[in-house]
Amino acid sequence: MVVQDRRGGAVAAAVACGTGLMAGLLATGCSPDGAAADDQAAPGRAAAAVELRRSADALLRAGTAKVRTVMETVSGGTRVAIRGTGGYDFAAGTGQLRVVLPDLTGRPSGGDQPITEILAPGALFMKNRGAGVPAGKWVRVDTAALPDGNLVTGGATDPLAAAELLRGARQVTFQGEERLRGVVVRHYRGTTDLAVAARAATARTGPALVAAEKGFTTGVVPFDAYLDDAGRLRKVRERFRFANGRPQGASVTSTTELYGFGTPVAVRLPARESLYTGKIAAPPT
Repeated sequence: MVVQDRRGGAVAAAVACGTGLMAGLLATGCSPDGAAADDQAAPGRAAAAVELRRSADALLRAGTAKVRTVMETVSGGTRVAIRGTGGYDFAAGTGQLRVVLPDLTGRPSGGDQPITEILAPGALFMKNRGAGVPAGKWVRVDTAALPDGNLVTGGATDPLAAAELLRGARQVTFQGEERLRGVVVRHYRGTTDLAVAARAATARTGPALVAAEKGFTTGVVPFDAYLDDAGRLRKVRERFRFANGRPQGASVTSTTELYGFGTPVAVRLPARESLYTGKIAAPPT
């Protein structure tokens, strides 16, 4: 049995990548010495890059955080945004998000129930995934099997994966200090190398980044990142491109904001009997 997404039209055509949500709407690190090569001539830039590469470790030490996500997709002249809220446990590599899909005008939809997503090492679970899935059932997706490693497929980037992408940071420039939620943060801009990040990532995230390295049009991902005085990632905006079966391709901008560090986050993985095993396919574009 094939699950059809509950939306079609312009929004359904926006992205076709992997077998998850975005397909229906449009899949202990070490220091990455290779990324530092082009920073050697600029000590300030090199130090900033090293700080960014270590930001995932700072999140692991922080333990937990509240999360807000926005994923904006542009394809064929259509722009849509998917928004999520929830929490993440960096120590366990698990999180839960309430994801709100846009309607055909691009505004947040008020008529359909939001999708609940559970992020776990190697897996994405979705409830209210779409028509054809029995009420109360979850859909499980193997993230390492997705062409993008679930960096965009689920409509939100796994916060740990978003941070571990920065382990390949290079060509970093300091943009100045700003305030986020009343906290002074340092704003950095640069690019990250997917291949380097995949090699330097933790065992939890590495397989997904290896998959992503093969799935995007380019292995270089531009970003804007904001760190606090503890070296923790407070916000990161990463921009991806992939072919999407179109000559001009598609672009996805994923923004992850982290706050409320230390807030208790309880995530319970769905029981085996609550899983739906039907196939998921994007509607025709």
